[in-house]
Amino acid sequence: MSATFDPASPDFLADPYPAYAELRARGRVIRYEPSNQWLVPHHADVSALLRDRRLGRTYQHRYAHEEFGRTPPPPEHEPFHTLNDHGMLDLEPPDHTRIRRLVSKAFTPRTVERLRGYVEGLADKLVARLVAEGGGDLVAAVAEPLPVAVIAEMLGIPEGDRGPLRPWSADICGMYELNPAPEVAARAVRASEEFSAYLRELIADRRADPRDDLISALIAAHDEDDRLTEQELVSTAVLLLNAGHEATVNATANGWLALFRHPDRLAALRADHSLIPSAVEELLRYDTPLQLFERWVLDDIEIDGTKIPRGSELALLFGSANHDPAVFDHPARLDLARRDNPHISFSAGIHYCIGAPLARLELATSMRALLTRAPALTLAAEPERKPGFVLRGLNELVVSAV
Repeated sequence: MSATFDPASPDFLADPYPAYAELRARGRVIRYEPSNQWLVPHHADVSALLRDRRLGRTYQHRYAHEEFGRTPPPPEHEPFHTLNDHGMLDLEPPDHTRIRRLVSKAFTPRTVERLRGYVEGLADKLVARLVAEGGGDLVAAVAEPLPVAVIAEMLGIPEGDRGPLRPWSADICGMYELNPAPEVAARAVRASEEFSAYLRELIADRRADPRDDLISALIAAHDEDDRLTEQELVSTAVLLLNAGHEATVNATANGWLALFRHPDRLAALRADHSLIPSAVEELLRYDTPLQLFERWVLDDIEIDGTKIPRGSELALLFGSANHDPAVFDHPARLDLARRDNPHISFSAGIHYCIGAPLARLELATSMRALLTRAPALTLAAEPERKPGFVLRGLNELVVSAV
């Protein structure tokens, strides 16, 4: 595979990890002109910078676009940015702190644990259907429907309304790629408008008739006199849905492809299901579903003697950090029993993934169901990888279950 960092190259997208090794050898920070970013490939730097308050997911709490040397987004993109910019993933304190605190009141470990029976039952049903059909596309049959249904169930989205959720999410997430094309942006805007309109209706229904669901809990969540605004409610629900399944879908597909490519490791897992928890962590590290996390430089910083001025954008390379030999022994080896595994697939610092416990529950549950009900599962066709770089996954993973 190519050892050149080139997110437009099919060879790079097929296997970016040799290129990451080359970047790490070049230094701690590398200028990448095509995306106007500074690439950060080492685990120690990525981990530290995720916690560095001189950086931010946004700059608009401190600077206007022009002050920061940036061009405002086109007016036609406004519906996407209104939706995206009010979610806590793209906010900084104090707004981030306030929203995360309120969301945390509703999104508790107890809330997640209460879903365990639903997750297990649904995973078993989806896998049983895949086996009954002798196989099929693992992405469409299991990897996608499980986390979409779980987060929709958690939020309180009626079953009959769930059809557009995955397409809306996929279109919105297209904007997170490097330099998205105009048609990608247009789809994201349209999905943002449609998804927002749907959620405003649902929120109005839940205000009038609260239920035992996360939307109702978010409406009720308050701290003294502080509540989520309606836009914050809409943006939070979209973020929980998108982030709550996108990474899980990709981690499931990437993980099973890695297992099929390492039949001895898959055989060991089939023989010993106690490996499932460490296997989930290792598969998240080995082929990272979120390859890149962007941060704005709010105040001048210096990395290894290189001055990075205010207004710059850093690309923190999660996939590279998760393969850094300074942290992981033999990082190119798939070690399902790896004990010391400080991967950063769920980020770190104040933007650490609030849904990580739910993602781990879903990944472990679907893995156990597939290992138990489909012990003869094999790869039936060369998989088709998604064309994006930031969100790394597969369009399909065709398997045989006979």
